[in-house]
Amino acid sequence: MKEDRFSWKTIVLPMLVLVLTLALWQAIIVVSGLEPYILPGPWDVGKTMWQRSDSLLLYTLRTGMVAVSGFLISVVLGVSVSLLFSQSSIIRQSGYPYAIFFQTVPIVAVAPLVIAIFGYGVLSVVVVTTMISLFPIITATTTGLITVDQGLLDLFRVNKATRWQILWKLQFPGAIRYLLTGMKTSAGLAVVGAIVGEFFAGHSSGHQGLGYFILVSQNQINTTSLFAGTICSTLLGVVVFATISLLGRLLLWRWVGEGSP
Repeated sequence: MKEDRFSWKTIVLPMLVLVLTLALWQAIIVVSGLEPYILPGPWDVGKTMWQRSDSLLLYTLRTGMVAVSGFLISVVLGVSVSLLFSQSSIIRQSGYPYAIFFQTVPIVAVAPLVIAIFGYGVLSVVVVTTMISLFPIITATTTGLITVDQGLLDLFRVNKATRWQILWKLQFPGAIRYLLTGMKTSAGLAVVGAIVGEFFAGHSSGHQGLGYFILVSQNQINTTSLFAGTICSTLLGVVVFATISLLGRLLLWRWVGEGSP
């Protein structure tokens, strides 16, 4: 659709919202008179980000690598489980409730158990990231695989198509749109999972990321650095989400000949 395509509005309108948000932020500080250690101003936060840009970039890259690693593992595992669920209603009815159950388990409650099994370090952070980003892909892809046009399915069966041909040429192309929706959701969750994992397991791994930076800033009551780390986390999530969206457009063009997910 025309309004979904790239235009000057896609840049100007978000920038306008950003300027208004910064102005409102500064106005709250001026009116309320809050101390900087409670709520620093946007200028102070920007100054800190500039002065610590090297370390923040390094922390962001480390967290990004862990988030992408966990996300890719969750895509492979999620699609594999979904393919299994799509081939048998008995398997799906047996396993799908557990997928929903594990999706509702708070990750902060599971993280200590993951550390007890895998120890402190990057591996535990990747496992936590995978756990938190896995289930949206399972639920979305499974829905896409089992939501098949009955007329097309009958046509494949009349022509004696094999189970593999039905899966590869009918079910999987139809599930791409659902898979991409799940990947977009999981992309943001992967960044959250990486930071949560670093809260619990990243501080002694020698591979500290944004979670470590935020945790240290909190312990030192350095609110300005805390804001800087949070903003970097948000920007990382935006970059990961935009990358997955771009990948989605390419995949849609390849499979169904459309340019927009």
